[in-house]
Amino acid sequence: MIITSGQIERWLREDIGHDDVTNDLPGDTTGRLVAKESGTAAGVDTAARVFEYLDCDTVAHVSPGDPIEAGDIVLQTEGAATSLLRAERVGVNIAGHASGVATHTRKAVDRARTASEDVRIAGTRKTTPGLRGLEKQAIVAGGGDTHRLDLSHMVLIKENHIAEMGMETAIERFRDRASFATKIEVEVETPEAGPRAAEAGADIVLFDNLAPAEIQRGVESLPSGVLSEASGGITIDDVAAYADSGVDVISMGSLTHSAVSLDYSFRTGWATLFATLAAVWTQHTLETASARASENSILSA
Repeated sequence: MIITSGQIERWLREDIGHDDVTNDLPGDTTGRLVAKESGTAAGVDTAARVFEYLDCDTVAHVSPGDPIEAGDIVLQTEGAATSLLRAERVGVNIAGHASGVATHTRKAVDRARTASEDVRIAGTRKTTPGLRGLEKQAIVAGGGDTHRLDLSHMVLIKENHIAEMGMETAIERFRDRASFATKIEVEVETPEAGPRAAEAGADIVLFDNLAPAEIQRGVESLPSGVLSEASGGITIDDVAAYADSGVDVISMGSLTHSAVSLDYSFRTGWATLFATLAAVWTQHTLETASARASENSILSA
């Protein structure tokens, strides 16, 4: 999903308002976005576009999905001081939120991989209004799958559809109305309902709010060629158990609605640049010395 210039302008208008006295500063300056904790980068490229929209020369030093450590300078920018400061909060918010989603996704993917190399970790439509494109990109940066980007990408027959029409009638209705290229997924609430949905024409069966053992029973009962998905309150703590059930896809709303923003700091001015570089160099030196001491200890043992 494309982040448009119109979106960036709306973000800035929301924050700047009609009479920004706070950031009415003279002259030009430089700025750096620095990670204060480790994680997975996402949204830094979009943050760079925020600064560029206000005519700041900006360079992102990381790509989506890159691992980052505390002290890493992920973005540098220069231009009018007023422009840098007006772009700061929006840019930091965007990078922090997206990197938080990517970091949370990466943790979920890594945890699931301990049980299955093939299972996909996917997002949901439980996204922040106006930020779905950013959050879906962040899920991909973290190694996850977007799932459907909007209602037009797939038919998902949920419990309310079934309550209104019945499963078979709903599947027949939407199959008649959907394109041949559109998949039909059906949500079920018991393992036994899975084969029934598949027989009625579901391409994908979503087992909702079931324990891993129940999902395993449901997956094993599906005919060949029908994909299986698990969803419903799944977290990083139990995602490996669900991955071990043999399910093809695990969708997690928590990737977006519960991700904690990654902590970034934005600093302006040449003095802070030199201080930041000195701090990064000091940290690198300490880590190198510690690694050499450890290596020497092993060699002398």
